[in-house]
Amino acid sequence: MRILFLTDNFPPEVNAPATRTYEHCREWVKAGADVTVITCAPNFPQGVVYEGYKNRLLQREVMDGIKVIRVWSYITANEGFLKRSLDYISFGIGSFLVGLFVQCDIIVATSPQFFTAMSGRALGSVRRKPWVMEVRDLWPASIKHVGGMQDNAAMKYLEWEELRCYRKATGIVTVTDSFVRVIREKGIEGGKFAVVKNGANVDLFYPRPKNAALLESLGLGGKFVVGYIGTHGMAHKLDFIVSCAKKVPHPSIHFLFIGDGAEKKHVVAHAKALGCSNVTFLASVPKHAIADYLSVIDVAVVSLRKTDLFTTVIPSKIFENASMQKPLLLGVDGEARALVEEYGAGVFFEPENEADFLEKLALLMDDGAVYKSCQKGGAHLAGDFDRRKQALSMLGHLRRFAGKQ
Repeated sequence: MRILFLTDNFPPEVNAPATRTYEHCREWVKAGADVTVITCAPNFPQGVVYEGYKNRLLQREVMDGIKVIRVWSYITANEGFLKRSLDYISFGIGSFLVGLFVQCDIIVATSPQFFTAMSGRALGSVRRKPWVMEVRDLWPASIKHVGGMQDNAAMKYLEWEELRCYRKATGIVTVTDSFVRVIREKGIEGGKFAVVKNGANVDLFYPRPKNAALLESLGLGGKFVVGYIGTHGMAHKLDFIVSCAKKVPHPSIHFLFIGDGAEKKHVVAHAKALGCSNVTFLASVPKHAIADYLSVIDVAVVSLRKTDLFTTVIPSKIFENASMQKPLLLGVDGEARALVEEYGAGVFFEPENEADFLEKLALLMDDGAVYKSCQKGGAHLAGDFDRRKQALSMLGHLRRFAGKQ
């Protein structure tokens, strides 16, 4: 089967969408599929093209058997609605034009931003090919819920396009069961859905001793390290975590934030204003180094804003941290909480509740039995959500959707 996959995030970018797409496509190639990915020059989240790449009209490479075509797009940092929209639109147009000439049996276009999905929809229509919409986020609703956009004419247009994509798609692959429920409530028929949750690359993320050299270089020897590795965005409410860090009474607890994003400057400024001496901020690190940084943390924070919409999500960082057997301090209610509590991989705190956060952090630090139980639960969770299993599951669904045409 020849698969054409459209995504504006792909390695060497290290965010969750890039990782999921690459690891799925790599397994599909191993299973005998011919996979072509159309993406753009790597630049997320700083809006600066990575070393070794240029923002050319067209460039090609092969990664682990995956044929990668990079098209020109308007590149900007992940901040500012208008500039980001131009970024999304330009990639949507470029991916559509190049996609017209790629031989394929099925087209997959991944959200959350719908200009990529719209490109897949248009290619499916013009080329008379089945197309599958992968829904990793309920966009544009998530923009509204984090205050990134008002309920205006532009929002109504995006919601209209959202419905058109759902209706026209041959199949819809979501990353949570809750997403299926929400989309079906919009009147979308049930037969076109499949759920393929995120997972962990267990060959890369596995339990290991703390990296002593890294601990020393960070000055964290002897510390109980509370870590957050990922995008510093509007949805993640990291200023709340910093506020909690200021109130932690135990001098051995240290918070380590690794990553970049639209809110990074704000979060750093907030820590500085509070005079936090127990917080360290680092820039994003390459994918191959993430496991070393995860090794030095004792507890992994997974946090989102307190909003009903985020009860439908399962943050991908849950799986990687669980695979490293790092107990989760989870500030996401709903489906994510249910999953973590089912496996006993961490403890839940009410989002944006400082007292609850501090209480649950103290529990993980002081109660060795709870800590070890969370490690064991994380190992079981990672085993059930091995990325290879998830990739092959999605490949099976793609074959089913391809047969519908």
